[in-house]
Parts: sequence; structure tokens; C-alpha cells
Amino acid sequence: MRILSGIQPSGTLHIGNYFGMMKPAIELQERGEAYYFIADYHSMTSLFDPEQRRQNTLGVALDFLACGLDPKRSVFWRQSDVAEVTELTWIIGTLTPMGLLERAHSYKDKTARGISPNFGLFAYPVLMAADILLFDSNLVPVGRDQKQHVEMTRDIAIKFNQAYGETLVVPEPEIRDETAIVPGLDGQKMSKSYGNTVEIFGDEKAIRKKIMGIKMDSRTPAEPKPNADQNIAIQLLKLVAPAEVARETEERLRAGGLGYGDLKKALFEHYWSFFAPARAKRAELAANLDYVNGVLRDGAERARATATVVLERARRACGLA
Repeated sequence: MRILSGIQPSGTLHIGNYFGMMKPAIELQERGEAYYFIADYHSMTSLFDPEQRRQNTLGVALDFLACGLDPKRSVFWRQSDVAEVTELTWIIGTLTPMGLLERAHSYKDKTARGISPNFGLFAYPVLMAADILLFDSNLVPVGRDQKQHVEMTRDIAIKFNQAYGETLVVPEPEIRDETAIVPGLDGQKMSKSYGNTVEIFGDEKAIRKKIMGIKMDSRTPAEPKPNADQNIAIQLLKLVAPAEVARETEERLRAGGLGYGDLKKALFEHYWSFFAPARAKRAELAANLDYVNGVLRDGAERARATATVVLERARRACGLA
């Protein structure tokens, strides 16, 4: 079984990225061939500063390796180092219906929030489909909000196979409902676009201030909170604290006797402790960038070994070779 996933270097990674994509991807290294890439081509739809893109790409590499990605058990590369993906994007794009792209939730959501529409933003699902199909991927771990993109990839692969014969592997999504959407500090989905994130490797003082600034209702510590399970701090605590601790804290909040200030302090302490080993590992990696860049170069070579085979198969099928 071949597993594939990618992450954009569009900004500093946060715990929504970690629990929604990175942690499941790292765990899947044990189940099959794991292919993971930094989607720097995708970042070009929203990030237009080249130096920032370079810095973000390196940051993603450091973060992913620090959090447990093992280059001996997975293939890890920069998307732009395997340019075959752009040719496959064109090949499958010639069969992709306009109506399918117009129904993409991400496109409609971003343009509704004022992001200027461009070809890259509109064709984003085709490039994502090429990312997946170029490596004969069987399984794609995604958050629930990305499920549509995998479904679109399936539609595109099926349409190609109908037109040119069985050529492309039709992938399946894997979604973990319990961590599919991580809440941000304002209750919306955690996203860099919303400015509501808790960074994986943020500054201690800045993150503490963010967490202590989570808005709560006006109930006193003594008052029961019957909707404790809907509390943002409780939802985040369940991700970073031992299950028993999170359960007991929720029960205390529901029964009354636990103040919101103490709850937020507990959330920060468990968050800080949870990522402590990864922080230490990241510091080691940042001091050895030759190793990090070597991992990406080696990953690109291994990724291209697969990509060239699949691309040539697609070229032959549609009469380009």
C-alpha cells in the first residue's frame, strides 16, 4: 500500500496541521510506503514573496522531521523538485470538467473571503490530483475539509481511465473524525487564514498570551458549565493532555469549581509539555541544515524514480509517447 500526503509552506505550522495531517501521516509510516511532500507549487496561489516561500519550505522540513517523520521509512521531498507533476497536471487537466472545478469548496471559500481568483487557485484540485496520481497512491490521509479534493481526484482518474484505458490508480481517502478539524482560538477551524492558530514551535511567552486570551463566557468558577465539551480550551486539551486528565478536567468544569483561568493555564502547560521533545529535536536539526537539505534531495531522487514511470505510462496511454 502506498500512502501520500502533502503540506503547504504558506506560513508557520500550527497544531491544527499537526493533529489534522502530520501526526496521522507519521503514524502511517508503519503501514506502507509513505510519500510525503512540501507543496511549494501549491503555495504560489496565495504566497507571492519568494524569500518567504524558501524560509517557509525549510521550516516545514524542520517541523516535520522534528515531529517524527523518518526519512528511512518514508520519501520526503519538495514538490518543485519533481517537476513531472506539472506535466501530469496538464495531461489530466485536459479531461477535467469546468463544472467539477467550479464546485470546489476551497475555491468558493477563498474567493468569498476576498482572495483574488486566478488560474492557479481555480486549477488547484487538478495539481492536487496530479500529486496523488503521479505516485500510484492508494491511501490519502486528509482532514474532512479536504475530502472533496480526494473525491475529485478519484473522478479525474476514473475519467482518464475511461478515455485511455486502465492507467491511473484510483485512491481512497482516510479521515480520522476525532482530529479531522482542530478548533482555532476563536472557535472556527484552526487556520493561518483566520489568524486563530497555536503554533507547534511558537515562542513560549507569545503562545501563553494567546491561550490565556481565549474568550470565555461570564460564568464564575463556582458555576456549573453543562456545555463543557463545547469549550474550546477543553477541545484543545483533549489533544495534548493524557486522556484521563482531559476527562477529569472536563468533569470539573461541567460540575462547577474550575475557573476558566485555571483551565487555560492547564491547557498551556500540557501543550508546552506535549511538544517539548519535538522542540529539542528541531533545535538539533536547525543546527545541521546540510542534513535536512540532504534528506530533501534524496527524497526527490526517490520520488522521481516512481514519478517518471507513472508519467511515461500516462503519456503512452494518451498517445504522447
